[in-house]
Amino acid sequence: MSVFGIGIAYGVATLIVMFSGMPIAFALGAVAVVFMGIYMPSASLDTVTQNVYEEMASITLLSIPLFILKGAAIGKSRAGQDLYSALHAWLHRVPGGLGVANVFACALFAAMAGSSPATCSAIGSAGIPEMRKRGYSGGFAAGIIAAGGTLGILLPPSITMILFAVAAEKSLGRLFLAGIGPGLLLVSLFGFYAVYRFRREYAAAEAIYKNGGPETAILARDEYTLAERFSVLPRVIPFVLLLTGVMAALYGGFATPSETAGLGGLLALGLIAAIYGVWRPEDLGPIMKSTIRESTMLMMIIGMSLLYSYVMSYLHISQSAAESVVAMHLPRWGLLLAILVMVVVLGFFLPPVSIILMTAPIILPPLRAANFDIIWFGVVMTIVMEMGLIHPPVGLNIFVIRNVAPDIPLSEVIWGTLPFVLLMMGAVLLLCLVPEISTWLPDLVMGPDGSR
Repeated sequence: MSVFGIGIAYGVATLIVMFSGMPIAFALGAVAVVFMGIYMPSASLDTVTQNVYEEMASITLLSIPLFILKGAAIGKSRAGQDLYSALHAWLHRVPGGLGVANVFACALFAAMAGSSPATCSAIGSAGIPEMRKRGYSGGFAAGIIAAGGTLGILLPPSITMILFAVAAEKSLGRLFLAGIGPGLLLVSLFGFYAVYRFRREYAAAEAIYKNGGPETAILARDEYTLAERFSVLPRVIPFVLLLTGVMAALYGGFATPSETAGLGGLLALGLIAAIYGVWRPEDLGPIMKSTIRESTMLMMIIGMSLLYSYVMSYLHISQSAAESVVAMHLPRWGLLLAILVMVVVLGFFLPPVSIILMTAPIILPPLRAANFDIIWFGVVMTIVMEMGLIHPPVGLNIFVIRNVAPDIPLSEVIWGTLPFVLLMMGAVLLLCLVPEISTWLPDLVMGPDGSR
């Protein structure tokens, strides 16, 4: 069979196995092993475990379970709710300040935890009920949290970016820095939209009230004294200092990414012990279980995805696909558009981890040939994958929101997230027009990247 035929069979088999309901890790591993048995020397089956081990033997990947530990320690405590309360107290005078506070809370929590679902769960469990209580529509409240949670894979320490750095063989520190500018851009866009949407809902409620209708909760205003605002800071500042310290250790050259992750995990455990009294074995049990469960799941996906990519490379599927893309002689930006559309489609069915590890061998060579900055592309691809977290049919964050707020109909949640998908598209367009949004900070801190 030709390489083209094998490639088609490989893709179709993958889709069939995934749609059967088998977990992603086992689906990818099963397809890879079957094709190894059919098309590769029989001795290759004896080296499956060795191949998986060698592919995963990266010191950078060691940081993943340590960052997950840091996120679990923060997510299983009241840190998210305290962070949200503090931001609400300081932003309550801004129109739609509660929505803006949730956006900022998601951004800060995402930067501390590095996980989108954890951010949605931690901030949403406090933020959505508060927004609903103050008259925000269900779709608006759900959209803010679902979209804010996606920042977990863009702002450092992002597990998704760790994997992209490994797949692209690029500097993790540079990639982390490249995500900060676009992350702040998305925070700003989400915040401005929250203000705009609040004003519309406020105006509609005010018009109903002036016409003799009931006075809804959105018309009420919260008031906090200066003393009340400062009283909420003591529990939040240590975690912000933790984030600052971890980033300073990484970018200051004082520690490697793995050492930084370990430092962050230990400090997070120390903070929740000191601030919330979480130090007993029965308190730490859920944190450790969550860390082990998520780390094991993620490392299994990584290992099987790398085996899957290894088989693709051995059978020349990825090389032939890359050559076919190059042979199409698409214009430079047409090539980028085609690749991003493919990522969007894959986002309907797959999580970002699998998308990166499955597509990197195919899409990176043509992008390098077209002289695209791979670090810049990593940021753009991350934003596009963020869309996959909040658009159907999979939309992981959508289902997290459904668990946090089961009273909000799924249709409202989906419609509430669509404006944020459009804002992300706008951010991608801005990054294409002004790539310096993502490149200026890495160049400033680490110097120009001569390997672009």
